[in-house]
This record gives sequence, structure tokens and C-alpha cells, in this order.
Amino acid sequence: MTYFKNVESLEELRKQYKELLKRFHPDNPNGSTEATQSINAEYESLFNILKNRHENRATTDSEDKASYNNMKYDYTEDIRLREVIQNIITLDNINIEIVGCWIWVDGDTYAHKDILKGLGFRWAREKKKWYFHTEAFRKRSHKSLSMDDIRNLYGSTEVKTDEKKRLKMA
Repeated sequence: MTYFKNVESLEELRKQYKELLKRFHPDNPNGSTEATQSINAEYESLFNILKNRHENRATTDSEDKASYNNMKYDYTEDIRLREVIQNIITLDNINIEIVGCWIWVDGDTYAHKDILKGLGFRWAREKKKWYFHTEAFRKRSHKSLSMDDIRNLYGSTEVKTDEKKRLKMA
């Protein structure tokens, strides 16, 4: 089954990937592990195709080289975010939320603070949450936004952890 439709850029692929995971995650009534694995396999395939297409276009067209070097989307950021999520998804009693290119974690995080620190998470005292972002992001404003403002500005996706997997691993 083909899950992704009319994907022309890495940004579109990433957006559809988040939506598909929300809909087909094993915790949802219509979801299953097989569907999630198929989505991940198709994502990897399309990701490599789009990345190669973009790199080939940028390296063959001399006018595009400058824009390629200054492009805002870096596929290594996507890989790093996925690695971090895979490392924390099995932690007990936490909530994981992706907001824009940031990962926010709250819940019963005290028991996992060393793991979170080791992965590069930082504590946001005002929001009472841990956050992670890649080095590609630099905050330019000193303006403080609430979590609701941040969600409205960048979009938000909650990552549901699989309780059954955690019980099998224990």
C-alpha cells in the first residue's frame, strides 16, 4: 500500500509522515505495527529519493549551488530528531510532543533526567518540560512564548508510546 501522496519536497514528506504516524500508530484503533513499519519503510525510500534529487539538482545547476548551500532544510536534522525519539519512546510515564523541529517531554521525567541530559535535552523551567532541538536552530528573539503559542505557531504532534512494547522489554 502506498501511504504518501504527491510528495515533492522533504518538508511535504515530513509533514505527511507525522500525519500518517498519528493515524496508523499501533495505539490507535485503525493502527497496527505492520502499517507503521510499512510507513517507515516507504518514508526511508522516499526520503532518499528526494534527498538525492535535491542534491543532484543543486550540484548540476551552478545557479542553484548558492541556494543549496543556504537552504533551510537539512536532512541530517531529520535523522537526528528520529534517533532521539527512538531513544526516549520506551521511557516510562512520559509524554512526547513534537512542535516544529523541537521535541518536548513532560510527565514523570525525574527518573529519566540523566538519560534526557545525555541525549542533549535541556530543562525549560517556566514550561516545566524538557526540550530538544538540533544545533541548526538558533533563537533570535528574547520573547517568551507559552506552549499554546508555540503549538499554534509551529504545529504540534503528540507521539504515543506503546505500553505493550515496554512491558515486553521489561
